[in-house]
Amino acid sequence: MPEDPEPTGDERELFLRWLVYLRESLLTRLDDIDEAQARWTPDGKLIQLLGIVNHLAHVERRWTDGVYLGGAFSRSEEEFRVPVGRTIAEIVADYRAAAANTEAVVRAAPSTNDLCRSDTHPGIDLRWVLIHLVEETARHAGHADATRELLDGKTGD
Repeated sequence: MPEDPEPTGDERELFLRWLVYLRESLLTRLDDIDEAQARWTPDGKLIQLLGIVNHLAHVERRWTDGVYLGGAFSRSEEEFRVPVGRTIAEIVADYRAAAANTEAVVRAAPSTNDLCRSDTHPGIDLRWVLIHLVEETARHAGHADATRELLDGKTGD
């Protein structure tokens, strides 16, 4: 498991450190499982592990490139279902690329007070987006913990 984030007085850095911690914690749920297990759901409930990671990659892009930077974005329940031809390695690589993009966008911003450019979310700033990304990642990391424990008994942090 990753180490808890180091404290810092730099708000932007603190948000980014928590996102790294939560992402890495989530990705440990994929350790030592095969492709079929990564798509398993208990009695069709909860969300498959791979679907969680795929969804969170979309979430990061939607909020940084879409809402914050003002690009086009959409949301679909299909984000939670990964086509059979896509592998764990591909989904994880895509998630890491989305995370790197988030970090680059956040570091390039003038401040966390910078307002989002999308007209779909008037009045919210980058700070709000970062808090939302922490919340969304933490929520789904909990889903991943539950799914993995039901899958094979492995528990997380």
